[in-house]
Amino acid sequence: MASVLIIDDEAALTSALAAFFGRTGGHTVSVAHTGAEGLELFQRIRPDLVLLDIRLPDMTGYEVLERLRHEPAAVVMMTGFGEVALAVQAMQQGAENFLTKPIDLAHLGAVAERAFDKARLRQMNRYLSSRLGQGSDAAEGRQTFLGSSAPMLELAAQIAVLAASDRTTVLIVGESGSGKGRIAELIHARSPRADRPLVEVNCAALTAESLDAELFGVERAAPAGDDGVPEVRAGLFEIADGGSVFLDEVGDLAPVLQAKLLGVLEGKTFRRVGGTREVSANVRLIAATGKDLVNEVTAGTFREDLYYRLNVMPVYLPPLRARSREDLIELIAHVLGDLHPALNEAPTQVSDDALEAMLRYSWPGNVRELRNVLERAMIVARGQPQILQAHLPSEVRDAVGAVENPHVPRSLDEIERAHIERTLRAHSGNRTHAARELRISRATLIKKIKQYGHYGL
Repeated sequence: MASVLIIDDEAALTSALAAFFGRTGGHTVSVAHTGAEGLELFQRIRPDLVLLDIRLPDMTGYEVLERLRHEPAAVVMMTGFGEVALAVQAMQQGAENFLTKPIDLAHLGAVAERAFDKARLRQMNRYLSSRLGQGSDAAEGRQTFLGSSAPMLELAAQIAVLAASDRTTVLIVGESGSGKGRIAELIHARSPRADRPLVEVNCAALTAESLDAELFGVERAAPAGDDGVPEVRAGLFEIADGGSVFLDEVGDLAPVLQAKLLGVLEGKTFRRVGGTREVSANVRLIAATGKDLVNEVTAGTFREDLYYRLNVMPVYLPPLRARSREDLIELIAHVLGDLHPALNEAPTQVSDDALEAMLRYSWPGNVRELRNVLERAMIVARGQPQILQAHLPSEVRDAVGAVENPHVPRSLDEIERAHIERTLRAHSGNRTHAARELRISRATLIKKIKQYGHYGL
């Protein structure tokens, strides 16, 4: 529900418009009959939309518009004269749109919705600027990476619980580039192990032999004629003693290393490559994957016993396209603040059009792509006060958002069927993940799939 301020000296018109907004959207409506009264009301109620007559008893609408042009509210001008020159002047002074009297209510509804969207965008941009101006310590900075919507606050609470349970193995599930490494950092930073190392390795980046040596170290017999002391190179599990080991892309771990990792989780000991004695490992394991490990277990490429060892309390990190606009604002502010020290001549302010384009884009590369786009834009815009839409790459700049379709009558069953189908496709047909997102049991989902028919997934 939005708030509307109508400034017009025609009582009959203001009553009709107030009734229209109350009836169609339940919006809060205030009315003023002079420019001075309208400006005073504006400061008191801070509306989302102002409907402003060009001709008022005490001043012109243009004078009122000039006082409001730097406010986040959207202003739509009204006149009974329908002169093109007046419309052009109003738009040049910052009006969002221009309506002629008598007002076509259907047209007004469409104009108002666009104006509400614009006002919300400006409010978001102001919030973005305020977040950038506040500064934050490292822990708070990691929190803004998550966002402030209800689902992300729930995720933050889950992370807090996991951080406190510093012996619990963590599995982070999310698409490539969605920020799984930052979640691992957040869990470690808030745990009792925070003063000890967090070491990271990407399981997909090394061969099985190299990864074995990297994780568990190497032990070679002493050269002939030496004093009998073997040559030892510590692995990450030893280096992280008392801290945490983050295994990214754990779904790509070779079978032989899956068995060895399971032994570490169960017995807290391992042997170095070439070694014969057991070495203790006082570490907390944090693993991450973009794969569906249930499918990997079914296919026989991932050990079932290791999966259950890892999947004690999984963390599901949504892709950017599934996050709210408010969460994206938080993330953009976080990334801009993170990049600015190295690009201190670049702007951190974002124009409304550039922000709208970024909120409209689907971000297939997730946080990694967002960071690259913002870094590029800051470099291109260096020396200018704002990042403009023109500074963004073409795929972001020209992204087309969802188009609102006219109402099509559909039953609840049809709506439910379509939503289940979209959710299943979003999870590549994985019923466990789809059921979790739909907040129903897997058995209920299977029942509904049988009810509605096969989706071809």
